[in-house]
Amino acid sequence: MANPVVSFVALFLFYIFQQSNASYNVITFGAKPDGKTDSTQPFLKAWSAACSSASPSIIYVPKGRYLLKETVFRGPCKNKITVQIDGSLVAPTDYRALGNSGYWILFIKVNRVSVFGGTLDARGAGFWACQKSGLNCPVGARSLTFNWANDILISGLTSINSQSMHLVINGCNNVLVRNVRAIAPDLSPNTDGIHVQTSTGVTITGSTLQTGDDCISIGPSTRNMLMSSIKCGPGHGISIGSLGKDVNEGGVQNITLTNSIFSGSDNGVRIKSWARPSNGFVRNVVYQNLIMNNVRNPIIIDQNYCPNNQGCPRQSSGVKISQVTFRNIQGTSATPEAVTFDCSSSNPCSRIILQDIKLTYMNKAATSSCKNIGGTSSGVLMPQSCV
Repeated sequence: MANPVVSFVALFLFYIFQQSNASYNVITFGAKPDGKTDSTQPFLKAWSAACSSASPSIIYVPKGRYLLKETVFRGPCKNKITVQIDGSLVAPTDYRALGNSGYWILFIKVNRVSVFGGTLDARGAGFWACQKSGLNCPVGARSLTFNWANDILISGLTSINSQSMHLVINGCNNVLVRNVRAIAPDLSPNTDGIHVQTSTGVTITGSTLQTGDDCISIGPSTRNMLMSSIKCGPGHGISIGSLGKDVNEGGVQNITLTNSIFSGSDNGVRIKSWARPSNGFVRNVVYQNLIMNNVRNPIIIDQNYCPNNQGCPRQSSGVKISQVTFRNIQGTSATPEAVTFDCSSSNPCSRIILQDIKLTYMNKAATSSCKNIGGTSSGVLMPQSCV
């Protein structure tokens, strides 16, 4: 039998919480949970009310399916906002309805926004088919984007079948992504799970990413990023890059990935840059306590990156890669060569550290290859280190 005192205290605290927070239910603003009625304007009206509230506010999305077209939640707002999603947000069946903006749901110039729960279903299959057919297609919409935002929490969200990237964090500071799932077929193009660029202080933890592109991709001008307890695969692994697209490009530094598992992915941990001049750099990166299960390229630095060998610059990468540590990485490779370091001839990789690596192929030691690299290795090393 429940303790009546405890129950009373819980109810009292909930009452106080509700009284101190303005609450906005999207259904009150006209949203319909039938998955067919366009609820874009009701959601925007709820946002407008919350954004103008002087006290902290909650936007509540009850159970059901809500059809949203291209939607922009714009700040700055007067106080912090919590978005609690107990239902699913679905994109229009016709992929062209999201237009050419490049996004589906966009938060821009917001601070202190938290998103809890919910499912985003972008219904991307039609768009992928268009791309595969070679027809004239829209650019493709990222499902959830945060542009120029600070103090953001995304927790317990599931994103399925995005047209393009699932979650994009661009120009942001202090972002926590936890217990998020991103799911799309392994052959769906450009469906990165989480893409981070031009951002500082991003943490991603406890997330499962099964997509057709990078589980996590890290673009230029990203620093102080922590990833932990990630389950990656299928997909293209966790990648820094591609970098070196532009001559003037911000560097990537202070990146840590720990306690994560890769399963059946095309790559494990990867740093990739185009073979052309650039003032970009990658430094102070730590990969540790990782398990590889049947991964094609468990450890790879590729400074001659050129997908499909089309339009390759065939020069030498200007991106300087240094102070990268690979520690306690073990498991199985799906290819004979488990460790590949193909560094720049004009800017060799430097201060690379390998410590306690155990990767096998078909129950035997895998192999490694090195070009233009300097560093040290210690502990158990399988394959035998070429650093």
